[in-house]
Amino acid sequence: MSPSTTTRLRRLRETNSLRSMVRETSLAVSHLIYPIFVTHGRDKREPVDPMPGSYHLSLDKLLDEVDEVAELGIPGVILFGLPARKDAVGSEAYDSGGIIQEAIRVIKKTIPNLMVITDVCLCQYTNHGHCGVISNGRIDNDATVELYAKTAVSHAEAGADMVAPSGMMDGQVAAIRDGLDDGGFGHLPIMAYAAKHASAFYGPFRVAADSAPQSGDRRSYQMDPANGRMALREIQADIDEGADIVMVKPALAYLDVIARARDRFDHPIAAYNVSGEYSLVKAAAANEWINEEQVTLELLTGIRRAGADMIITYHAKDAARWLQHA
Repeated sequence: MSPSTTTRLRRLRETNSLRSMVRETSLAVSHLIYPIFVTHGRDKREPVDPMPGSYHLSLDKLLDEVDEVAELGIPGVILFGLPARKDAVGSEAYDSGGIIQEAIRVIKKTIPNLMVITDVCLCQYTNHGHCGVISNGRIDNDATVELYAKTAVSHAEAGADMVAPSGMMDGQVAAIRDGLDDGGFGHLPIMAYAAKHASAFYGPFRVAADSAPQSGDRRSYQMDPANGRMALREIQADIDEGADIVMVKPALAYLDVIARARDRFDHPIAAYNVSGEYSLVKAAAANEWINEEQVTLELLTGIRRAGADMIITYHAKDAARWLQHA
């Protein structure tokens, strides 16, 4: 017995034109943000071994990278810096002559219309590798958020278009909002790493950013991966403190959190398709176990389908090329 003609859902999948007309989720270059690692020195384009296609770039090589990003139509980048030196309080993070501050100036002078987002944290700048100031063996939350605010203002003064606090300290968004407003940057938006989980997927990034903790871990401030309801509380808290965009990180193992956030909140939602997620795809593709283009675009579409308005991803340049020919 043939099925009822009223349930023949394949009718809408018969041709490519029809499939595109009824497609519920779009993936476009405009949804992508590309992360870049910037370092001191000259003529440096050093591969990040666990992240094929990613590099440590000196400021002179940064120009080539952002030119390519802009030509591909990717609307923005997020910057991570490798300092010249590290200390207990991460002082290069908020130094007006720090690597990120200099990188912002270079980009805005050359490609002023490219959106420059800056990661606001201390982990790359501290000699202990933690995201904040250590006092009596613990992370001092309130002393740390003061330095976050100082860092964000220094980025704004250098010309950043948006700041993105990632340390998961209580009150970090409020402190940064106050700092920006007091500094005359009330127009500058904050993309909050609102639900950032203590994830094993960050391993390759910690190699790229030289930011692994020298002792202990970050579970006292990053979120327990098991807690979905608390993730929504964290997002709500950041919204209440003045976040303009809220982020879920990582993306693929937390699609349920993205979806629940999309159902509950009207704020724009960002998802960070993190280094470990990227490296898994690259490793499988290098072994010819998967079709890299098809898998990458499927994963990014899945993140969009879950509810993300924008995706920070190391796949951005490749995806932009593939989408041009889709």
